[in-house]
Amino acid sequence: MKIIPARFISQTLFAALLLGSLTSWAGDWSLKDTAGVRYSLAGLQGRWVLVNFWAPWCPTCLQEIPDLITLQKRPDVQIIGVAVMYKTKKEVTDVVKSQSINYPIVFGNEDIASDFGSMPGMPTSYLYSPAGKLIGQHSGPLTLAEIEYAIAHEGSTLFAR
Repeated sequence: MKIIPARFISQTLFAALLLGSLTSWAGDWSLKDTAGVRYSLAGLQGRWVLVNFWAPWCPTCLQEIPDLITLQKRPDVQIIGVAVMYKTKKEVTDVVKSQSINYPIVFGNEDIASDFGSMPGMPTSYLYSPAGKLIGQHSGPLTLAEIEYAIAHEGSTLFAR
């Protein structure tokens, strides 16, 4: 019987966990919005997809909504807003109505958030190419110009991998 050093086992386990978390982070996902419509990465191929995690109490989240509304008007872009850390669903729907949000909103939870990866702050956005490739993640508010730049250049330093 061969004895495997504990250090090798822990390094191998760490690598497997890291690979597993990156695979689920960059893999296909499926989200159901408040109207019951289901969106998946595979179903949105051919369009740029920005999944934006936000909270109704977050000032910087609310600050970027008008730019996301403008961006949603582009035929080659799909924004999906995932509301997290809310007290009631009414709190979310009140923001949707008051801001006249024109993109799908998902009532998120910890499971949905963990499917995408870490969320170091609010808002956090994930940008996917029309081929379904994860371009990267950004924590903090984004402007229309920043997102359009990232799309035009197939990513930017704003979206870290």
